[in-house]
Amino acid sequence: MNEIIQINGNTWRIEDGGVRMFLLAGTKEALLIDTGMQTPNAKEIAESITNLPVKLINTHADSDHISGNEAFESFYMHPKEEENYRFRGKKGTIIPVRQGDVIDLGDRPLEIIDIPGHTPGSIAILDINNRVLIGGDSIQDGRIFMFGTHRNIQNYIVSLEKLSDYGGRFDTVYASHGTVAVEPSLIPKLIEGAKQILAGQEEGKTVDLFGKPVLLYQFDYAGFLCPVR
Repeated sequence: MNEIIQINGNTWRIEDGGVRMFLLAGTKEALLIDTGMQTPNAKEIAESITNLPVKLINTHADSDHISGNEAFESFYMHPKEEENYRFRGKKGTIIPVRQGDVIDLGDRPLEIIDIPGHTPGSIAILDINNRVLIGGDSIQDGRIFMFGTHRNIQNYIVSLEKLSDYGGRFDTVYASHGTVAVEPSLIPKLIEGAKQILAGQEEGKTVDLFGKPVLLYQFDYAGFLCPVR
């Protein structure tokens, strides 16, 4: 059972176990951000919240973010996520979005920021007028997956460093996992932690995840799950 929580007059979060979706409404349209891990009826849930036409955007195409995508004929996604999406047998027309694109819901412009690393086509969404950044999995105080063939910790560091150019434009980050709203001050901590892992300055703990060994690097602000070296 999904839990729907209103954040403010035109923003909601939809909890789906360990992952969450967001619904943003403008004056003309609403935008659902991701469709969860076990919510094939995500479109129906969004349409029960608002009378506005609902569009969909995916922060990336990992399986816990796309369970309800096929209820939409088309949806926004970075083109570098298509391989990941199709690999999972999912259908639908991808409307490509890239760095600098703006989706205006009607008096609510949303700017796309490319942040590859967690996946090749991970994006963040800047809710310009509300000064909120929606960061997907890349910015969170939970455990960030950095193992698997399409993860790249070097690109992750570069992407988060790029967000310093936007630092004066958002006051809060909404995360897909962990605490809902985190402070922008988390971003430099994540950068430093990733750099320490890359430099071999931290010792990870081997843990079992989905039947495979991975290295957990646990900091006091977040954790990184990385491949066993």
